[in-house]
Amino acid sequence: MLTKIREKSQGALAWVILTLICVPFALWGINNYLDTGKEAPVASVGDKDFYQRDVNKAYEQYSQNLQGLNIDEQTLKTQALQKLIKDEVLLQYVHSEGLVITDEEAREFIKSLPYFQVEGKFSDKQYKTLLSSQRISSGEFVSRIKNALTMEQFQHSIIDSSFASQYDVEAFFKIQNEQRDVDFVAVPLQASIEKPTDEEISTYYQQHEALYQIPEQVSVEYVELILDDIVKKVVLSDDKLKAYYDDQKELFTNPERRKISHILFTVNDKVSEKEALEKATKAKNELQTKDFSVLASEVSDDKLTAQKGGDLGLFNVGVMEKSFEEAASALKLGEVSNPVRSAFGYHLIKVTDLVAGGVKSFESVKNDVIQAYQKNQAENAFFEAGEKLTEMSFEHPDSLQTVATNLGTTVKKSSLFTKDKGEGVATEDKIRNVAFSEEVLQGNNSAPVELGAGRLVVVRLLEHKAATKRELSEVKQDVVSVLIKQKAQSLTDEKVQKITEKLRSGLSIQAIAAENDLSIKTEKGLVRGKNKLPDALSSAIFKAPKPLVDKPSIFNVTLPTGERLVVSLSKATEGVMSEADKKQLELAKKNIANAFGQTEFNQALNSLQRKADVTVNTKTQTQ
Repeated sequence: MLTKIREKSQGALAWVILTLICVPFALWGINNYLDTGKEAPVASVGDKDFYQRDVNKAYEQYSQNLQGLNIDEQTLKTQALQKLIKDEVLLQYVHSEGLVITDEEAREFIKSLPYFQVEGKFSDKQYKTLLSSQRISSGEFVSRIKNALTMEQFQHSIIDSSFASQYDVEAFFKIQNEQRDVDFVAVPLQASIEKPTDEEISTYYQQHEALYQIPEQVSVEYVELILDDIVKKVVLSDDKLKAYYDDQKELFTNPERRKISHILFTVNDKVSEKEALEKATKAKNELQTKDFSVLASEVSDDKLTAQKGGDLGLFNVGVMEKSFEEAASALKLGEVSNPVRSAFGYHLIKVTDLVAGGVKSFESVKNDVIQAYQKNQAENAFFEAGEKLTEMSFEHPDSLQTVATNLGTTVKKSSLFTKDKGEGVATEDKIRNVAFSEEVLQGNNSAPVELGAGRLVVVRLLEHKAATKRELSEVKQDVVSVLIKQKAQSLTDEKVQKITEKLRSGLSIQAIAAENDLSIKTEKGLVRGKNKLPDALSSAIFKAPKPLVDKPSIFNVTLPTGERLVVSLSKATEGVMSEADKKQLELAKKNIANAFGQTEFNQALNSLQRKADVTVNTKTQTQ
């Protein structure tokens, strides 16, 4: 539970930063499809206007973050628009308050992003290539990152200042560890012997004609770019491979492996700098007659490494302080440094193992060079082909053949599919969504659709079949089955209600069970999130009001399976902190404080939005 609280309270602006970062292949040339001079804004925040393309872009990112949840497209687009508005309100506020992020801070953040790293290190070439593919300058990108980090700075100023008291933590565990005892009976679906009349059948059919339609269907023709296909077409030659090898030698270089040990003499309120330095100097002299590991085990103030003779393992640049790293890097194998000052005190450092780095020969890594070269060339070609696909599918909106010819590929065709289901390329949700979009149904080429990294598709309508009504004679038996089930459900509801009322009147659940030939299930000491009951039942049990001294709390629950349960909650015991909880006390305080802080941040953001000049065009929004 504490973990869940922590997850929900972290990174409210994380998706904003991701949206601002131009990920490879995302939203190819979308601006080419829009005429901003004629387009009315969907919403405005002060002087900032948002257009439908902005909502679509935000929706794509928003929907990726919520994959797996059953939320309809229109709801997601509305939420994405609201998120755009809130972010812009916050951005304008932090700018008005003079909050800033330096260029250096933004650059350090960018260097940490995996998009721009090759084998864990920032690659300027990768950075420039990705920005170039998205037609964005480095200055503009840095500016966007600075905006996002500034907003996050404001968020943290609120969340990080929040706190949870001991009372808050104890109250949390009282609720979290509360135990409840219940008895419940399952009421089976009641059989209905009454058959529906022809009038009932006809009435239900007329009221639910939409349920008995052959759904709308389309088929499409499409052109696709696949990175893996381009890889296979890359022409190889030793000259090209060697040139690539020479240009990318850092990829084929073994780094130096340097293992070090140290002896630490701390500087603190009990040991002065002079005393620590004298100890270090004395120890350095003793090493003329004593083994380093032995001396480390005897005198080092780093007790953890002292047990291993001062061994620090492999030396990694960026972990220790600069003075320590410079000294460790300059030593030869077996050499011991002079005393080196760090924030901890004085160190004697020794290199115990050294394997020199070096460039692997071309012949030894030729297969790796081939793979890297093919990938590099294919990605560049893919970027260029993606831009051409975008431009040509827009310039020739009534045909895909010209696009295919210029890209050296073919126009493919799909079978008919619905909005909810399809085969082949139509198994992809994104393809079905764009195929039924107004743009494609009107006969235009779609904007390029990204299907994972390395696959772009443009679709065009091939055939459109409107939804057609099925006659009552075709679906009569289906209607009859529904009506019989409804009657049975109605009888079951009546049964459940009668049992519930009798229990509330004071009749025991044992008497009810005997009267209706039902079996009782009993669960004692149930705890939130730590029981094996169905989620719907467990949730209802812990949402139900506590029972009175002599009167249980009675309620009924419908499980996702349709099963109906009548529950008697007889006892609720206040929770206490366990020994395991006490060990997590500080974590609990931190996570509860974060949850409080997130609530405060949301309230502050809502307050800023109420005061801001926000206009939403209801005629154009989230089309």
